[in-house]
Amino acid sequence: MIFSRVFRFAAAVVLVATVAACGGGGGGFLGGFDNNSGVTETEYRRERFPNSGNQIEEGDGSSIFDLFRQRDDGSKVGVNRYLWNAALDVLDFLPVQSVDPYTGVITTGYGVPPGGGRAYRATVYIRDPALEARSLNVSLQTQGGQPVSASTQRAVEDAILTRARQLRVGDSRF
Repeated sequence: MIFSRVFRFAAAVVLVATVAACGGGGGGFLGGFDNNSGVTETEYRRERFPNSGNQIEEGDGSSIFDLFRQRDDGSKVGVNRYLWNAALDVLDFLPVQSVDPYTGVITTGYGVPPGGGRAYRATVYIRDPALEARSLNVSLQTQGGQPVSASTQRAVEDAILTRARQLRVGDSRF
């Protein structure tokens, strides 16, 4: 009984010491920041580590608390997921050549729509996270390189917007 209490206490001390060592403050007996020098810690680190950028204010990943900091590294996807999925659903007869969810571009190869006799290819550009008509731009081309009529292009955009609204309504039920 006494042995388990001593063991638990020792384990707690080791755990606290480990977490405290993760701070990476650079102070202490390893020759880090000395508060008696009259220089602030930020100035000291900028002078000693000039190529470290702005890691002092943002965290450099050396502390356990850096895990909980919000970082904005620009890796957020800025397109509407309903428009994205709807475009892939509506244009599923076209072979997808490339997709880039970060810029919102879907490029397809040539394909014949069901019930049609002409081959088309499409480039879809989703430029806004809002589920609105201004967020969507569809460009269609025939196999000969001719642009498609504005009414056909508008019909495809309307089909994508309708399908996106259906997907959104379907998600709101759950």
